[in-house]
Amino acid sequence: MALTFSYFQQGEKTKPVRFKNSETEYTTSASNIWDIAKAYISTTRTEATPKNTVPVQTISIDNLMQEKEAVLYRLGHSSVLIKLDGKLILTDPVFSDRASPVQWAGPKRFHQAPISISDLPTIQVVAISHDHYDHLDKHAVKLLNDKVEHFVVPLRVGALLKKWGVAEDKITEFDWWQSTTVSNIEFSLAPTQHFSGRGLTDKNSTLWGSWAIKGEQANVFFSGDSGYFSGFKEIGEKYGPFDLTMIETGAYNDLWSDIHMFPSQSVQAHLDVKGKAMMPIHNSTFDLALHDWQDPLEQVTTISEEKNVKLITPMIGEKVIITEPKPTSLWWRNM
Repeated sequence: MALTFSYFQQGEKTKPVRFKNSETEYTTSASNIWDIAKAYISTTRTEATPKNTVPVQTISIDNLMQEKEAVLYRLGHSSVLIKLDGKLILTDPVFSDRASPVQWAGPKRFHQAPISISDLPTIQVVAISHDHYDHLDKHAVKLLNDKVEHFVVPLRVGALLKKWGVAEDKITEFDWWQSTTVSNIEFSLAPTQHFSGRGLTDKNSTLWGSWAIKGEQANVFFSGDSGYFSGFKEIGEKYGPFDLTMIETGAYNDLWSDIHMFPSQSVQAHLDVKGKAMMPIHNSTFDLALHDWQDPLEQVTTISEEKNVKLITPMIGEKVIITEPKPTSLWWRNM
């Protein structure tokens, strides 16, 4: 499946590249925006945000550095700290209080991160899935810059990082289906069905995608954000099987089902990519949709049992051994 994008020329002026999905074109209209606005006004939720404290296990730096197995830790939302082959990999690091262009408004964190940026050791690779504020945190990138050896990003996301002070030789940009070895670990960017943009005029000017991350110890899949599509099966054929998948499970709604999966689709995506164990991400940190905050975990737990899928739902900061994940608690029910 080839990447599809377009550009247009008018005289000597060239409009920006606009990337496209492979199977569906996500567009918004005045009618669609009105429908979404009405839904936000009319929908009644029991618990949009947690009424009690979300449990967080603090990550011990000493234990992290001494760890020999392939492990990972959920930091919140889609931020995951992975130790693979002795190297540290960080996905979509968001540490700010709000997933927003400003810190005085926008979705606010339900919990603090289980480790601060200042306490993090050197990170070999940061992998970014796309440029939305709940996945690409400008403030975090600036603070992480001196601790990170390399950033792997979809096409044109590198320009943002360079603007924020990251050296060009620390950035590798990927097209869909492109693979490169960084720190002796293979990173492959695969398609998703989503969109990009951080403002009113830059929609789809940067690429989006998922990551297949393969080391000697384990092979893992990080979905980024996506609607369900046939490409997951192609990813499984090309890069699977995976010891563990980190699959978007949260922020779903009929009004934007082209670009975010329902929990049943998240489980199917895990099966499509040939995952052995699944960890749902994109939940439990920000209120980004119209469902109750714990609904993604409740639904995916029920569905995974029906589908005989090995589901891992660790507390924020809880260690998971990638190749032999132990059963985790239904921690949100005990809050």
